[in-house]
Amino acid sequence: MTVIDIPGSKSVTARALFLAAAAHGTTTLLRPLVSDDTEGFAEGLVALGYEVRREPGAWHIEGRPEGPGADDADVYCRDGATTARFLPALAAAGHGTFRFDASAQMRRRPLGPLTTALRTLGVDLHHPLEEGHHPLTVHADGIKGGALTLDAGQSSQYLTALLMLGPLTAEGLDITVTDLVSEPYVEITLAMMRSFGAEVTRQGRTYRVAPTGYRATTYAIEPDASTSSYFFAAAALEAGRAVTVPGLGTGALQGDLGFVEVLRRMGAEVDVAADGTTVRGTGTLRGLTVNMRDISDTMPTLAAIAPFADGPVRIEDVANTRVKECDRLDACAENLRRLGVDVATGSDWIEIRPGTPSGHGVEIATHGDHRIVMSFAVTGLRAAGIAFDDPGCVRKTFPDFHRAFEEFRAAV
Repeated sequence: MTVIDIPGSKSVTARALFLAAAAHGTTTLLRPLVSDDTEGFAEGLVALGYEVRREPGAWHIEGRPEGPGADDADVYCRDGATTARFLPALAAAGHGTFRFDASAQMRRRPLGPLTTALRTLGVDLHHPLEEGHHPLTVHADGIKGGALTLDAGQSSQYLTALLMLGPLTAEGLDITVTDLVSEPYVEITLAMMRSFGAEVTRQGRTYRVAPTGYRATTYAIEPDASTSSYFFAAAALEAGRAVTVPGLGTGALQGDLGFVEVLRRMGAEVDVAADGTTVRGTGTLRGLTVNMRDISDTMPTLAAIAPFADGPVRIEDVANTRVKECDRLDACAENLRRLGVDVATGSDWIEIRPGTPSGHGVEIATHGDHRIVMSFAVTGLRAAGIAFDDPGCVRKTFPDFHRAFEEFRAAV
């Protein structure tokens, strides 16, 4: 059995940074993820006037319940969607003028539902180049609160940003959601908000957030479930191969741990215990049809091992993956075809037929997307010779991935 030490969750680290910045007192984050996305988030907080002290294994954040310490700031969000969507909401609760911009990749990704909601709450903001996309300028003067309706069918991050903003408003928020994708990520948000002292309830499609503010705490970041999926998938490929990820078990917040249940359906042995999760390959990998709307970040992982199943693998209800770092449906299809695999796609689905991928001389088109690289590294366990046109883009969430995966490959 191979035990893999997975870095901290990107999703949990980003939320924890927001909540710590908004809390009264000093918060310590234990084992935060150190990657391009989370460092960009931390640097964004510093640009806004928050104090962030980083040391190995722990980050300390001095909270400012009243909002950013700066009254005028420029924030560069890099490629980080959580940075680009969460920090404007945090800044809106303060007072001052705050300008946000991002990479070309992040500029392409939608922001409109969030900025429309903030305008509904009375926030003065505008997009100087393209409506609904970065760059964005926020003229903040606090937020009274109130009721709004939100379409979170493209990204649950719009809802998360507004939920975390709620306790900082004068009167609280009532958010009615018309559509929602990746709902388990919202459950992460609610659990973490409560850990920082917030009061949130849900009645049907409406979330009610009380104007409680937040209390500082010491918060341990659990391992990243999405990153774990690559190692779990690798275990499922071979009979007798077993991978254990400690610290990611029955009490985990992240919905992407549900990926192991997909592997169980395909024939792998899965044990989710209190202190960790183990996946063991049985030599059987069955085809299946699976709805991955709630765990869509692991769609590329499944697509990457799908050719080795004994029947077609059809992944449905993943339209939102078309507006991630790249169009992941098309990217997976493109690269599988390069490997000689028969693939079909639709607006929100992909179907991969059994095949024998050939990696010799094949360069994977990553489109700058970390998840494409890490997923097809798993394919490379059975299709030797695969290369990547941008292997370094894994720095977004797991800068040490290639070394860790090579060590894993050698161990098994």
